[in-house]
Amino acid sequence: MSVAVPVEPAIRVDRRGIGTLAAGHACADLCQGAVPALLPFLIAQRGLSLTAAAALLTASTIGSSVVQPLFGLWSDRLSTPVLLPAGVALGSIGIGIVGLCHSYVALVAVLLVSGLGVAAFHPEGARYANYVSRAGRGRGMSYFAVGGNVGFALGPALVTPVVATLGLSATPLLAVPGVLVSGLLLAELRRLRTFAPAGPAPPATRPEAGATEAEEQWWPFSRLASAAVARTIAFFALQAFVPVYLIRQFDTTGATAGAALTTMLVAGAVGTLLGGWCADRYGPRRVLVGAMVPLVGLLLVLPHVGLVAFFAVLVGVGLAIDAPFSTTIVLGQRYLPRRIALSSGITYGLAIGLGGLAATGLGALADATSITVILGTLPLFALAALGLAASLPRVGTGELRSRPSRPHH
Repeated sequence: MSVAVPVEPAIRVDRRGIGTLAAGHACADLCQGAVPALLPFLIAQRGLSLTAAAALLTASTIGSSVVQPLFGLWSDRLSTPVLLPAGVALGSIGIGIVGLCHSYVALVAVLLVSGLGVAAFHPEGARYANYVSRAGRGRGMSYFAVGGNVGFALGPALVTPVVATLGLSATPLLAVPGVLVSGLLLAELRRLRTFAPAGPAPPATRPEAGATEAEEQWWPFSRLASAAVARTIAFFALQAFVPVYLIRQFDTTGATAGAALTTMLVAGAVGTLLGGWCADRYGPRRVLVGAMVPLVGLLLVLPHVGLVAFFAVLVGVGLAIDAPFSTTIVLGQRYLPRRIALSSGITYGLAIGLGGLAATGLGALADATSITVILGTLPLFALAALGLAASLPRVGTGELRSRPSRPHH
């Protein structure tokens, strides 16, 4: 007589944990989104040149993105969850002080400090997003990533009415959401810690068949990170040049050009969620390759269509270009199972920083040629990302899932 053995249900994403981390991510990236929106007010009221304003943006980018791998090393070595509330608080307070600074040196200093707070949050945030996601790491990381998308979009939406109405002296109001959420993160630290695997430097995910748990796969990881940089260059170039292209090519208003950019970003947020779901169901390599194939074609036709079709193509571009976003972070954590904060700092922070800097270089090329020429080069970056993604080891559909190392409460 056989006895039925009950099957333990799959452990899913912890909604409270991922919601708290996504809120922190939103407030951290709100700080990044606020900087470009503050520049026109600083130029008008502090008399900054365009070069000086661009240098402020560079200082913010270096502080918030390029140094993220260093915080990743710190997080992996010392396991410092206090960086979650501290990073959000520091980033928010730095942005809040911007309007109170009357010297250029002070502006550079507070934006660097704010950027460092943002950089401190991201690797630790991605590490704990990995922990609380448990059996659905693709979906969990997509929720975490979309929190950042929302925050980045909220930056200018909050800055413009506050500063336009009340002046630069009102920038401390911009710090309020981040300070409140940092308090929430501080209150949740004890619970979040219960999701961390027991023991020092545990592997984040199950390794490739035939590999030991401790094995780190730096060669596949380097190709994955390079694909992330190539894709990010195309993304930032689109952000920078699509509005100007529409105004010059179709004689649209600034509002229409802004609506096109918003269309792409909203589609990108949807693509991030779909990509995370598909990664859990079909495997991350299929998502990476499957998203880059249509992206190459969409970027090829983008400069050759009319205005209505341009909006339609932008929807497809947004879906495809952001679908691999969270999957890239999770797969990077899998390739470096004992350095998941460092891997997040590279595939997320450093890739974004390098992509932004490269897009700035494309701006100089656009001045020398035309925006149409620059848009014509973007399929090359998508093609490079496709080739690198296709070169990654084949993996199954269960590689983003792992059993927790101990019960959670």
